[in-house]
Amino acid sequence: MTLKIYLISRPQFEVDNFLMFLSESEENIWRRTSEATPPEEIVEVSGRICYMSFGKSQSPRTNSEYIKNLIRQRHESVLEHINWTFLLTGVSRGFTHQLVRHRVGFAYSQLSQQYHQETDATFVEPSHLSFSPKALAAWQQAITITKQAYKNIIDELETLEMATNLGEEFNKKEISRALNSAARSVLPNGIETKIMVTANARALRHFLKVRGSIIGDEEMRNVASELLCYLKKDAPSVFSDFQTDTLSDGSSTVVYQP
Repeated sequence: MTLKIYLISRPQFEVDNFLMFLSESEENIWRRTSEATPPEEIVEVSGRICYMSFGKSQSPRTNSEYIKNLIRQRHESVLEHINWTFLLTGVSRGFTHQLVRHRVGFAYSQLSQQYHQETDATFVEPSHLSFSPKALAAWQQAITITKQAYKNIIDELETLEMATNLGEEFNKKEISRALNSAARSVLPNGIETKIMVTANARALRHFLKVRGSIIGDEEMRNVASELLCYLKKDAPSVFSDFQTDTLSDGSSTVVYQP
């Protein structure tokens, strides 16, 4: 199963409303940087609001220089004002178990195995299995057995008409949940899942720092690298100290250079 990341939403700056605010204040001039993107401008004005550094109080720094200085000074709370939503597919449950440990600044909505039957599930094959035909064969055999076991459990429990063996508290919805829960217990970490992820720039920077270059976790590195490509396109100054690179085995990694 191939990793795919879809950008669902990105920061939007209602600049006219902000300029209306400035027109009502004494320091009503904001010297904007022409090439700055909307997310970068949101970060800049968030920082400037702290000191009302507009007009005569505005420093000569460009937007990019201003943001880099904020990050250098660790004034990163302003980065929390911009966020993105991504839909990740072709990722494993093993990967998402690691991902959802990142709670601060993140929100998640994941495919439920209690409500969605996995009879036709696909699996994420680790690329390192290609190093050993025997290991790959063992993995494929295990997947085949697992899928058959899942189907057998579903079929058998449906045949037994679970409703007749459960209490009156179990309506149709809860019977389905119970059936799927019993069957999913045999599913491995490698099963493919889909997850919606929303995160702000500060949280994403932390994620990239701690997860983007773990040598032994290729799936995490690949996801981090693809996310960074989107982020650098939308807010290059916010993520200017991160780069993508390729390891000797052809996989991607994130390089942090403060």
